[in-house]
Amino acid sequence: MLKIDENELVRCLKEKFGFDSFKGNQKEVIESLMEGNDTFVLMPTGGGKSLCYQLPAILLEGTAIVISPLIALMKNQVDAMRGFSTDNRIAHFLNSSLSRSEITQVKDDVRKGITKLLYVAPESLTKDDSVEFFRSIKISFFAIDEAHCISEWGHDFRPEYRRIKPIVEAIGRAPIIALTATATPKVQHDIQKNLGMLDAKVFKSSFRRKNLYYEIRPQVDATKQIIKFIRENQGKSGIIYCLNRKKVEELANTLIVNGIKALPYHAGLDAHTRSKNQDMFLMEEVDVIVATIAFGMGIDKPDVRFVIHYNIPKSLEGYYQETGRAGRDGGEGKCIAFYSYKDILRLEKFMEGKPVAEQEIGKQLLLETSSYAESSLCRVRVLLNYFGETMDENCGNCDNCLHPKPQVEVKDDVLKVLKTIKAVKERFKQGHVVEILMGTNSSEIKTYKHNELDEFGIGDDHDAKYWNAIIRQMLMNRLLDKEIENYGLLKITDAGQQFIKHPYSFMITEDHDYEQSEAEQDAPQSGEALDATLVSMLMDLRKSVAKKNSVPPYVVFQEASINDMAIQYPVTLQELQNISGVGEGKAKKYGQPFVELIAKYVEENEIERPQDMVVKSVGNKSGKKIQIIQNIDKKLPLDITADALGLELTDLLIEIESIVNSGMSLVDSSGKSKIDYYINEVLEEEAVEELYDYFCNEESESIQTAFDEWVADGTYTEEEVRLVRIKFLSEKAN
Repeated sequence: MLKIDENELVRCLKEKFGFDSFKGNQKEVIESLMEGNDTFVLMPTGGGKSLCYQLPAILLEGTAIVISPLIALMKNQVDAMRGFSTDNRIAHFLNSSLSRSEITQVKDDVRKGITKLLYVAPESLTKDDSVEFFRSIKISFFAIDEAHCISEWGHDFRPEYRRIKPIVEAIGRAPIIALTATATPKVQHDIQKNLGMLDAKVFKSSFRRKNLYYEIRPQVDATKQIIKFIRENQGKSGIIYCLNRKKVEELANTLIVNGIKALPYHAGLDAHTRSKNQDMFLMEEVDVIVATIAFGMGIDKPDVRFVIHYNIPKSLEGYYQETGRAGRDGGEGKCIAFYSYKDILRLEKFMEGKPVAEQEIGKQLLLETSSYAESSLCRVRVLLNYFGETMDENCGNCDNCLHPKPQVEVKDDVLKVLKTIKAVKERFKQGHVVEILMGTNSSEIKTYKHNELDEFGIGDDHDAKYWNAIIRQMLMNRLLDKEIENYGLLKITDAGQQFIKHPYSFMITEDHDYEQSEAEQDAPQSGEALDATLVSMLMDLRKSVAKKNSVPPYVVFQEASINDMAIQYPVTLQELQNISGVGEGKAKKYGQPFVELIAKYVEENEIERPQDMVVKSVGNKSGKKIQIIQNIDKKLPLDITADALGLELTDLLIEIESIVNSGMSLVDSSGKSKIDYYINEVLEEEAVEELYDYFCNEESESIQTAFDEWVADGTYTEEEVRLVRIKFLSEKAN
């Protein structure tokens, strides 16, 4: 291997890349690789990882093989490398996007020694003809980019990455440099062990990025908060990450109709559209990209000013890497994530059916994520600690540092939880334990005679929300665990047993409450004042209109809609349709007395209405909704419609609920629900009547109340309850 002095390295840096000096420990990394050492590089996004293998590749004899996970990432890296050279053949990629003739040309350039960097996907690397080709050429070293993909404990595990080591050995051993922007000590060890490079020289840069501001917000009306934030940061570039393609499309469309220059990016789009959308973002033809985590790897856009997570990610590693795409130029970078514990439960549910070992890993990663989100500690200190780095002082640039939250002592309540779980022999889930604590005489409690326990009702001074928060904190602090085989059963850990013997102070943050009711989930936030006087007047009117129409009050307007009216002050039926949960049909059927009351109230109190913050929604008859309505009109089974749309049946029913809640009519000319054809196939007539009567008399607008009544004891399934509720709302509300 070649070793050159520092002056020569700096000269090459200036001549080939245009930089006057190295950043951080780039020089030491380059020297290690050029001396022939296996090298492990842990460097945050924006730290200059690529240069660590690009410069040695140019200087060393042979071709460097760069293993990279994404075709888009390879293309960007190759384009960037060609930008530094007068000969485009200096860098190539070899993957499935190339034609046979293009592959032949690439191999010819490599054999001639013209190509210094060859980017390959791990799948391409493992093909027999590829192995034979690589054995015939001079390889200077192997660079494994995004090396966290090797580890099952990493945030972006790729099974094909686990096969790199035997292939490299089959080709012929050369020095290996593994690079990643995110790795906990456990992931780092896993990477080195899998690659057979435990003796590698390790270079770790600090994970601290002083210019990044971190904030977690409750996922309450997140779309409205996002629109408000973007308007306050007009013209700035930003990325919004969502967990799935459906939400990406939905949010991108909503931003567009609200006058924001935005585009979607996800794997479901064709390659041309993805590339075009990415380029428009890079060229600043649009301000915002709404994307799944597939976006951003290797994207060299230094002036991304904000990164928003619509949903909390599956792991802190993924979260840190994605937020690292903000402020890479050292300028402003705001990192805001919306969090609801329901997201964690949803992600846990997705893991059901996977191998137990995989569930265990996923559960641990989610636990760390929720712990971070709900923590009252300095966010940067928590992140650094997660990556094995310590910081003594607070960052002074996160929500917890700038707005410290009060804490309360809950030692005695933690003991109550532990004693209750012990009393039921660790055989029940969280909801059941909470019912015992609160003294709830549900049918399940009576069945197991848990209402006869000494612990029954020892926590009746607090509500379910409080006890769920306590149990979550106990899970995070490892006093409790959830069983994997029978997932959800609460188990007391060794630490929990010790706590029972020797209790110690247990503080939780008083106002980190991310478990809002349905009404609260839809309530506008961000400083918008709810007019309590108007709410009271509207609630009285709602009760009066409901009585006149012989329906429960929530059928007229849900509480969330009333709250939104008391912020937006709609004074016409057209404006009323912009209110959360109100569509054209509902506005016409029930709206007139409400807008008249509001108009009079606004005039008498000289109220200035915040019309500039009315968020336009995407039309009710857009895309997926049209297909659902058409399939219902054709009387196609709902499970077939769900499969066609790539949805679970429950998700489809939630979509249909939103159609009904928006005021759209799903009844036929006789006034009967259009989904009766399906309901009659899956439910007995007596069951439909029983549930329908229940909804006619149930005052609560929360569907969870119905689940507690009918699903918890196994009488009906969640889908059956939703079906009859849709029928009821269709026939009574619209």
